[in-house]
Amino acid sequence: MKGIILYQSKYGATKKYADWLSEETGYSVKETKKTKLSDLQNYDVIILGGGIYASGISGLSFLKKNLDALREKKIIVFCVGASPYDESALKEIIKHNMKDGLSDIPCHYCRGAWNMDAMNIVDRNLCKMLRKAVGKKNPEDYEIWEKALMEAGDGNCDWTDKKYIAPILAEL
Repeated sequence: MKGIILYQSKYGATKKYADWLSEETGYSVKETKKTKLSDLQNYDVIILGGGIYASGISGLSFLKKNLDALREKKIIVFCVGASPYDESALKEIIKHNMKDGLSDIPCHYCRGAWNMDAMNIVDRNLCKMLRKAVGKKNPEDYEIWEKALMEAGDGNCDWTDKKYIAPILAEL
């Protein structure tokens, strides 16, 4: 089967996963925002990856917009976030994003990276405000993503790991 990996990566972690998937599958890799529906005609498999921002999976709007034309293709979605893997958090991400015809599409989670230096000014300030708000809570009451946010701080952390693509490859 011929496939393509589409990705939308703001800071590089999703692209890293797309490249790793390409190495394992031989599929070509293309940025979602540089892709047209006509580019996908000759593919049987579409893997779409995007970072998680404000609970949304970036690039997923492309899939939603073109879902009717892509119905006959095998589609797999993966999302990348800074938090450690958590089954209940993934279920919430799926519930929030994989609706309106997307509910039958498998969605997987890959842990990404955290780099305050690479963030644009808006993202950096939003993260600082969020950390300030979370910091007012008792650390014992932190949710998993809040703990990761506070541990990352202003530093740089790279949690990307090839092990996260194994479930995606198993879908193939």
